[in-house]
Amino acid sequence: MTIATETGTGLESVIIPRLHDLGGFEVRRALPSAERRMIGSFVFLDQMGPARFPPGRGIDVRPHPHIGLATVTYLFAGEIFHRDTLGSAQAIRAGEINWMTAGRGIAHSERTDAPIRAAGGLVSGLQTWVGLPRTHEETEPSFAHHGTGSLPVVEGDRMTARILIGSAFGAKSPVKTFSEMIYADMALKSGAQIQVPGDVEERGLYIVEGPIEIGGASYAPSQLLVLKPGAEIIVAAPGGARVMLLGGEPLDGPRHLWWNFVSSSKERIEAAKRDWKEGRFGKVPGDDEFIPLPE
Repeated sequence: MTIATETGTGLESVIIPRLHDLGGFEVRRALPSAERRMIGSFVFLDQMGPARFPPGRGIDVRPHPHIGLATVTYLFAGEIFHRDTLGSAQAIRAGEINWMTAGRGIAHSERTDAPIRAAGGLVSGLQTWVGLPRTHEETEPSFAHHGTGSLPVVEGDRMTARILIGSAFGAKSPVKTFSEMIYADMALKSGAQIQVPGDVEERGLYIVEGPIEIGGASYAPSQLLVLKPGAEIIVAAPGGARVMLLGGEPLDGPRHLWWNFVSSSKERIEAAKRDWKEGRFGKVPGDDEFIPLPE
């Protein structure tokens, strides 16, 4: 649900994510919401876990399709193994960025790899989808992985920020994007006060750990704060916090979202449904299962 906020705080709204159970694995979905479909080009935001799996259990997201977007996976803890129809096979670990451009169409799976599954363990992180500009919606699919060593880390007054995508705090990420955007992981020590970068038009703050304070009001973990364009925002963390900054320039028009498909065209989504039913997305090497099209 979305809660309107009082004027003068610099906040446009506060979004309380909806809870979803994915077969014993809980996620909190903040985007899209009833009153806010996207922030910048971010059209989807799920918080995964934290979930602790017993030995023999793990994540099993079977091969499924995407069009018209890029998936961005970022973990705070644990490991997920990614496979896709391009032949990519990549472990995603905490602090790394996994960017998969779906474009005209790709399928992938996300699972707990066998050695990790045998031992059990904790998984926690965010998965976001980035809508592609219309000129790039049908681009060739691709996959890029960026380890922790390639992502700049900025140390400030009682703050450490890892710049995942775009530019902030004087540092720039190497992740290639299709539009101007920002994505940063900000760890705030007790007593920290930071000014949120205002270089992009649309911004949001997702609170992973907290609470935080803005303008004297307190906000709890697992809330998405939508900031007013151009507002000067000072975030205080009385007891320490972890906050994700996300946003960018608005997409060039509305987007339709159905299942795992995002497009500026309803007709394109209908075509993607037929393509998945008829097997035209291809196979994921090393993973023969698939998720049927929802009826």
